[in-house]
Amino acid sequence: MISDAPRPAPAARDTEAVPDEPLIAFKGVHIGFDEGDVLRGISFEVWPGETKVLLGESGAGKTLILKLADGLLRPTAGQIWVTGRNLGEMPERELLDFRRRIGFVFQEGALFDSMTVAENVSFRLHEENVNEQEIETRVHEALRFVELEDTVGKFPSELSGGMRRRVSIARALVDRPPLVFYDSPTAGLDPVTSQTIITLILRGRDAQGVTSLLATQRVQDAFGLANFRLDSKTGRVVPLGNHHGNGRDRRDAGSFSPARNLSPVAPPTNILVLRDGQIYFEGAADELLRSSDEYLKKFLASAE
Repeated sequence: MISDAPRPAPAARDTEAVPDEPLIAFKGVHIGFDEGDVLRGISFEVWPGETKVLLGESGAGKTLILKLADGLLRPTAGQIWVTGRNLGEMPERELLDFRRRIGFVFQEGALFDSMTVAENVSFRLHEENVNEQEIETRVHEALRFVELEDTVGKFPSELSGGMRRRVSIARALVDRPPLVFYDSPTAGLDPVTSQTIITLILRGRDAQGVTSLLATQRVQDAFGLANFRLDSKTGRVVPLGNHHGNGRDRRDAGSFSPARNLSPVAPPTNILVLRDGQIYFEGAADELLRSSDEYLKKFLASAE
């Protein structure tokens, strides 16, 4: 389990977007395949420092949105702006460079089996011709952030599923991106390991100012990010509204149970629920909990 002690982490680098503009903007986005449109008129924004959580049943289009935002797919209609750039107007060569500036944590980690942990984490830095001394410093910094310094020389096959996911997070953060995409980062993990992953994402948000777009089927992930924060004085993960972490805080944070009436003292985490290729709900976690909508109530109940 990740401890609550403060950990040094790479600082987020400057974004290309103007501060008063969203980092991500979907405007009437459609995408379809042989069976017809999967996403139909999707519009939303993600602002600097915000965490946007994409929730929905399997096949709702969560991963499609991530791939569209990363330029891996192009919409059949609508516009997608990321870090101030219209992805639809960018040729593939420019998209390749754009993707290097965005962190992406894939559902299964997507590590190179033939490479050590250090080689996996440093892969992008080598592509950018960063000098070897700087690479070594950044790799150890990123692995220390996810508490896996002792795995430097190991191969992915020697790691547990949760450890591979943490290495993937280190790889996404090593280049100090302003924006990170997470595709079902806790899928297939036990509750304790899932908590560890959400704690790391939360730390990236609160300690580094990383903006995140996260897709998940686990409502617990959304509430964990929405209702907890990193206490800057103690380095502990505590419920929102609590300014001094203690043992009770740590126990409560571990469960990530939904909390109500918490003061907004952390960067905003907002939830977007997808249904039938459209946005069915968008708002804060407490608004989702208070909703009287029958579908949302059933969705929350089935996801617990």
